[in-house]
Amino acid sequence: MASSESRLRITERNTVTCVEFIDRNILDEMNVQAISDEIGGLIDGADSPRMLISFANVDHLTSAALGALITIRNKVKGKEGELRLADIDPQIYEVFEITRLTGLFNIHDSTDDALNAFD
Repeated sequence: MASSESRLRITERNTVTCVEFIDRNILDEMNVQAISDEIGGLIDGADSPRMLISFANVDHLTSAALGALITIRNKVKGKEGELRLADIDPQIYEVFEITRLTGLFNIHDSTDDALNAFD
C-alpha cells in the first residue's frame, strides 16, 4: 500500500505523545482508517503508551471516527497505557455525551489540563 501524507501532527511533551489533527473535518472513511492506523502504530511502538489526542482543529467527526477512537482507547488500555482527549468543540462534546463516551474517555478542557493530569 502506498504511503500517504500524514493527517496528524505528532509531538512529544515530556513522556506524552501528543497527537493533533490537521484536518478540520474527519469525515472521509479512508482518512479515518489512515489516522487510526497511524495512531495504532504509535501505540504499538510504545511499552506503556501515554497519549494525548487534541481536537483543537476539529469541527466535525463521523461515527467511524468515534469507533476508531474506541479502538485506540482499547489498544492503549491493553498495553497498560493512558489516553486523554482535549480541546473538544462543544458540539462534538455533545456527541460524546449523547453516545455516553464521556464515561469511557478522560476528557479535558485544554491540552495543558490534560498534560498536567498525566503527572
